[in-house]
Amino acid sequence: MFHRVFIANRGEVAARIVRACRELGVEPVCGASAADLEAGFPYLEEAAATVRLGPGPAADSYLRMETVIQAAKQTGCSAVHPGWGFLAENPVFAALCRQHGLVFIGPDPAVMDRMGRKVPARRAARAAGLPVVPGSEGILRDADEAVRAAEEVGYPVALKADAGGGGRGIRRCRDAAEVRAAFVEAAREAAAAFGDPALYLEKYLVGGRHVEFQVFGDGRGAAVHLGERECSIQRRHQKLLEEAPSPALDPERRARFGRLCAEAAARWRYAGAGTMEFLLDPDGELWFLEMNTRLQVEHPVTEQITGCDLAQAQIRVAAGQPLPWRQEEIRFDGHAIEARLNAEDPDADFRPQPGRVERFRIGGPGVRVDTHLADGCRIPPHYDSLLAKVIGHGPNRAAAIAALDGALAAAEIVGVPTTAPLHRRILAHPDFRAGAYDTAWLGKLLESEPATP
Repeated sequence: MFHRVFIANRGEVAARIVRACRELGVEPVCGASAADLEAGFPYLEEAAATVRLGPGPAADSYLRMETVIQAAKQTGCSAVHPGWGFLAENPVFAALCRQHGLVFIGPDPAVMDRMGRKVPARRAARAAGLPVVPGSEGILRDADEAVRAAEEVGYPVALKADAGGGGRGIRRCRDAAEVRAAFVEAAREAAAAFGDPALYLEKYLVGGRHVEFQVFGDGRGAAVHLGERECSIQRRHQKLLEEAPSPALDPERRARFGRLCAEAAARWRYAGAGTMEFLLDPDGELWFLEMNTRLQVEHPVTEQITGCDLAQAQIRVAAGQPLPWRQEEIRFDGHAIEARLNAEDPDADFRPQPGRVERFRIGGPGVRVDTHLADGCRIPPHYDSLLAKVIGHGPNRAAAIAALDGALAAAEIVGVPTTAPLHRRILAHPDFRAGAYDTAWLGKLLESEPATP
């Protein structure tokens, strides 16, 4: 096992990894920007050491690869955990860690590069027997080729960035004119966000649901799956609420696609936690979209229904230990629902609201709270606005909803507005209670009834 692990991230994910390290007897070392050092986050006090990476903006701190590696080496760390976001899916960073004698807690850089790009990932998934959404065979050279591909698969279609993520570089198109206009916009956005303007095209499946399977591999040809998560409550391609298991998936498809995903991960010699994302169409068919080669923000719902600690398992496998579980040992217990609690104002187009959190109290029976906050912490303006993830768990879906709603109703968060009222509105809606929603559902709700109660 490692003696020290450098955490190349911030906020809630850094707090989560600090906890996993401490539980394994590993000393966590945190990198932090000047803004985060001034914010008063408790996890920085819990770390064995903290290194200032640079000023507040991520480009000057958390995204500086050489600085991160130097900080890890100088503090005696033998491994680097990237969390999610920032450098977590950057194969260049993973390779640099290896070149400097540091273990990157994640998949091999070559595997990460292949699966992190959408077109190679689609090819790999197809070769592994996973059904792939119909679309272009490769990168589109220009708008004319995009129009030809769209006419082959049929409208509507979606233009997507090959190096994309987080909902950026995506355009839905209903005809050739929209494809031509969107091609320029999407390429420009992809270049600005990812440094790569390359686009591909997929059939846009109307009424689809976002379902993802959690896989975990040892990098040597063994892998398991830990069931699926439903992530269809989205606003502008950004997830707000996730649950496991999916209310739209039956046991037969759950078992079949879980097995296919685990077999694919084993075939690719995938190491650590990974997520295969699918679109569930209105006919009940699952179509592979992409793979996220890291731990997901929403991993706690999987942990709650399986009892498996994914963050600890990442560290164990990276240290050379075998997979902590065999497939037949993984059991699913009850239901879990996670709300991403953000410092945003839903009545002002979800504008982020940085500031000082005077009081932070949330929890309750059947509730897990993952957060980096305490009373008096400041929310810097440079990063995402996530305050906490609140997870309700119970023997069934109704109990999980009740636990989560109870925690949100009793929460005391003073100093910044939050999305708690919106989450309660979602949880109370008859469509959500019935599990009858898709990726477009929340957008339609907010258009028809924009004001929160």
